[in-house]
Amino acid sequence: MGLLIFIIGTILGSFYLVIGTRLPLKDNIITGRSRCDHCKHELKWYELIPIFSYIFLMGKCRYCHKRISASHILMELASGMLFLVGYLYLGFTLRFDIYAIILSIALIVFVSDFKYMVILDSPLIIGAILIIIIRYFEIGLLWTIYSIIYGAIMFFIMVAIKLIGDRVFKRESLGGGDIKLSFLIGLVLGYPFTGLRMSLICLIFSAFLAFPYAISSVYLNKKNELPYGPFLISALVIIFVFLEKFTNLLAFFSLT
Repeated sequence: MGLLIFIIGTILGSFYLVIGTRLPLKDNIITGRSRCDHCKHELKWYELIPIFSYIFLMGKCRYCHKRISASHILMELASGMLFLVGYLYLGFTLRFDIYAIILSIALIVFVSDFKYMVILDSPLIIGAILIIIIRYFEIGLLWTIYSIIYGAIMFFIMVAIKLIGDRVFKRESLGGGDIKLSFLIGLVLGYPFTGLRMSLICLIFSAFLAFPYAISSVYLNKKNELPYGPFLISALVIIFVFLEKFTNLLAFFSLT
C-alpha cells in the first residue's frame, strides 16, 4: 500500500508541476498535451511516466536533445515521498485526506510562487471546499462552522498586516495570494481547544522558515520581493502533521 501511495504521489507531483507552471500563463491544462519546453514537440505516454521517463531519456528531450529541467524528477520524487510519509504517519484517516489536500496545494504554491510570484486562486478554492466537507465528517457541523470563522479571522488579520506593512514600507508588503492562503490556515487548524492560537503560531513559524531565505536573497541576489506563500503553506503542513506535539507545547507554555 505504501508503494501504491508513493506511485500516486509521483503522478500527482508531475501534474501539479504542470498546473504551477502553465496555469499562470493561461495555458489549457485539461485538453492541452504535454510537450517539450524547448522544441514544443508533443510527448508520448511512455515519455510521461514519472521518474522512469526522465531516467530513461537521461534528462534530455529525445527530439531536440536539449536538457530537461531536473525540477521534473525532483518534484515527482518529493511529492511521492511526502505522500508516503503522510500515509505512514497518519494512516488511512480523514486527517490524511486533509493532509493530501494541503500538500497538493503546497506543491502547486511552491512552483507558481517561486517561478511567477503568483498563488493561484483555483487550488485554494477547490481545496477549501473539500476541506470543509471532510471537516464536517471529522468534527461535526458546529466545529466546522467555527473553523470557517477562524479562517475568516485569519484572513482579516493578514489584511491588517498588509495595510500596516504597506504604510511602513511604502510599497506592497503582502500579495493577495498570501492573504487568501491565511484563510486556509485558520480553516485547517481550527480544531477544538486550539482554534485561533494555533493559526497565529503558524504565522510566526512561517516567518522563521522564511527568514534564512529572505536574508540570503537580499544579500546574494539583491531581491526585495520574495515569495512568502511557500513558507506559509510549509508551516501549515508541518503543524498539521505534528498537531499534537504543537498542542502539547502550547499547553506547556500556557501553564508556565
